[in-house]
Amino acid sequence: MTDSSRSALRLALGLADPATADALAERLRPELLGALAHRFGLPEEMVEELAGPEPAGLRAALTADPEEWLLEVAALGDPAVGRALWSARYRPDWDVPVRAGDRVLPAVLEAADPWDERWYDEDGLLEAVEDEGGVPALLTALTCPFPRLIGYSAAMLGRWLPPSVMLDAMITVAELTGVEGLASFIRGLETTPELGDLGHPWLLDTLRQAVEAPDPESFLRERRPAGEWTDPAQVRALLMLRSGNGPSVAPAGLDWDLIRREHERLPFGQETGGTPDFRRGSRLLRLVRWEGCPADLVLESFRADPVETARADAALPFEALTERVMCNRWSLLSESLGRGIRAGRLPVEQVLAEVTPAEAVLDALPYDHEPTRKALGTLLARLGTDPVNWLTCYARIGRADGSVAELIADAVSTDTRRKRHTSWPRPAPAQFPAAPPENTRPTFLDMFQCASEEAQRAVVPYLDARAAQHLLVYGDPSPAVREALVAAHGRPALVAMAAAYRLPAEKVAYLLDLDEPEVDAQLFRYGNLDRSEQERVLAGRLRRGGTRPVPGEVLAVLDDLSVTHSRDRLTAGLGSGDIGVARRLVERLRLHIPATRLRLLVAVWERGGPDAVREILAMDRLPVTLRRRTEKLLDAPEGAERLRTWLAEEEAPERLLAYLTASVTDPGARLHRLRSEGLEPPWSALVAAQDAGPLAAGLLGALAKDPDCPRELLLPALAFGTGDGPDWARAALEDGRLTPEDVLARAAPARASLGLLRRYADDRPEPRPLCAVRDRAAALAREHLATDVEAWAVCLQLLPTFAGTLPELLATAGTLTRRHP
Repeated sequence: MTDSSRSALRLALGLADPATADALAERLRPELLGALAHRFGLPEEMVEELAGPEPAGLRAALTADPEEWLLEVAALGDPAVGRALWSARYRPDWDVPVRAGDRVLPAVLEAADPWDERWYDEDGLLEAVEDEGGVPALLTALTCPFPRLIGYSAAMLGRWLPPSVMLDAMITVAELTGVEGLASFIRGLETTPELGDLGHPWLLDTLRQAVEAPDPESFLRERRPAGEWTDPAQVRALLMLRSGNGPSVAPAGLDWDLIRREHERLPFGQETGGTPDFRRGSRLLRLVRWEGCPADLVLESFRADPVETARADAALPFEALTERVMCNRWSLLSESLGRGIRAGRLPVEQVLAEVTPAEAVLDALPYDHEPTRKALGTLLARLGTDPVNWLTCYARIGRADGSVAELIADAVSTDTRRKRHTSWPRPAPAQFPAAPPENTRPTFLDMFQCASEEAQRAVVPYLDARAAQHLLVYGDPSPAVREALVAAHGRPALVAMAAAYRLPAEKVAYLLDLDEPEVDAQLFRYGNLDRSEQERVLAGRLRRGGTRPVPGEVLAVLDDLSVTHSRDRLTAGLGSGDIGVARRLVERLRLHIPATRLRLLVAVWERGGPDAVREILAMDRLPVTLRRRTEKLLDAPEGAERLRTWLAEEEAPERLLAYLTASVTDPGARLHRLRSEGLEPPWSALVAAQDAGPLAAGLLGALAKDPDCPRELLLPALAFGTGDGPDWARAALEDGRLTPEDVLARAAPARASLGLLRRYADDRPEPRPLCAVRDRAAALAREHLATDVEAWAVCLQLLPTFAGTLPELLATAGTLTRRHP
């Protein structure tokens, strides 16, 4: 059975009344057992035995929480069930959540009777755990009632376990078997040299003494350190850490002194066996990620593996920042400094005074952290408003070996033979398009913006063109600093600012308000202007009022734009009327829709008169019929009005509808053309046509993908969905244009309806939105299938290939059954 057929079977059994559901379960017992076997990962005959032979029991198992059901059968203590549950853990298609596997084995072992010989059968559970069990399973086995399994697990895990946990395992063996079990464990160690001392040199002598003691159990308890490693969760976390799969967070209440002692006994990263670790010391790396990890352990990890420790989001102590390796690896500093400063572990003032090199520190500072900006600003105050200090500081950033404080002191010092700069070192022009700053430029930009406004205004006239562009585009200068920069660098600075992708909206608005031709041209080329602003620029309308001919700078951009990638930007000029814009659009674009061509000609006439229209027609780029008919209007007294009337006719909803419905093979392409040429689909006409039609399936599918598609067209489009429901249907459900009831009633094929509703329900923690749908489905089922078990079975058999809706499927199943009882 497929996932969808299993879901359908479960739904059918839930919708039918109990008596009919029982009869249907009996009628489809093989299918139901197959679904249950898949759900629980157990053989069909075992599921039937565990759930009981009655249909009601099988139905209850189908709707039960799978994890809880498995735990219940695990608690039966049956060796065969326990072995089957162990095998189920390894099924790649197991339906049960993975976490159930970690709970099932403890439940099985806790309920097991160790005197039942079946547990020890060849290929039984004990042998399987010994042969296949990983670290979690063997850890579970340390507290089970089987001495053999305890001893095996202790031998396999002993090197990784704290002394107190090893003693606990031996105490359990003594409880269960007395001296015999301990003696057997000792013999195993003595006869298996590769096991060695299990990482505990004292263990063998202690066990030998226990064997000789009057009360071995009491002897071992007296030597067990009180209070150490008594929490199973902490032991599990430690063991998983040792095996290379440590948890990402520390267990609650962890005693770090115990961790230190374990690290001294067996340093993390020197374990053998278990899950392979491909990075040396990676277990220690996992440990330092735990919140509260002591600084000495973090520093030790850093010295062993600075790169990975810094990337591990570890709480690096200040000492690590001054290590030589950190000075040579700026990325480590960048990844660590911000976290430490924000967390309060690294005092900003001390970082600025002691950590080196200065450029790396300045790159790594968290500039969105106000205390950091304030501390750096206080230090920068030493540079004052003297541009020479600032230019000298910039020139020396890249070669400074000392701290930030030392860099500043060096920049203001006049008692030196080193060159002091009175102009920008190695000046560079602005870039088109603007690119983020590189080398020492981003460092200077971040640092500069922490200075006082007075200092910034004094220095901006000395920036080179590229630094000015970077400050305007990537920085956030105050209005006063920005005006000082523009006053010093002039219009070229604004043009360079406009040549940037994805400028913030407030910066775009500032530039647009200037109504500067070169600025508008760069914004049109690179800026994220909305459609209305694109149309305004191409129409030559000014933000402050009035109109001008579209500047040559903007027209040059139209010449350069790629038609393939920028068609929508070009079509923003269709209503411009500017002769320069119109010429370029007619030259570069193939206009598909009559209304679009006429809109361009009407706009040109209204702005430039009939002679401007003649100029466009003379380009010989428009259809012959359109040119001839338009030429006849050019000298007519009411030619312009007649041309507008013609446009109104072509823009009428019925004409646009005719354009969309003219193509049977690719209606989606026509819809795209309509949108790309600035026209809205004629929704009202489309709805009317559907009511009278219906519309072609391909056109309905294309329209349904439009986020503005009305409900009246979405409903019939549901009949042509495929798979688990198209993306547009899920989007329409999310925004409320469709309801689950619509999907139930209209979506086809029926399996897509069920899939779409299932996915809709999975996205919602609250089942209430689907209650009405379930009630409606139950009512339809009662209407068409009633209590006829054969009709229900036929319905499920038809589902995978049925092309109609779910109500149609129910009606068909009912009709077929009545016709052929």
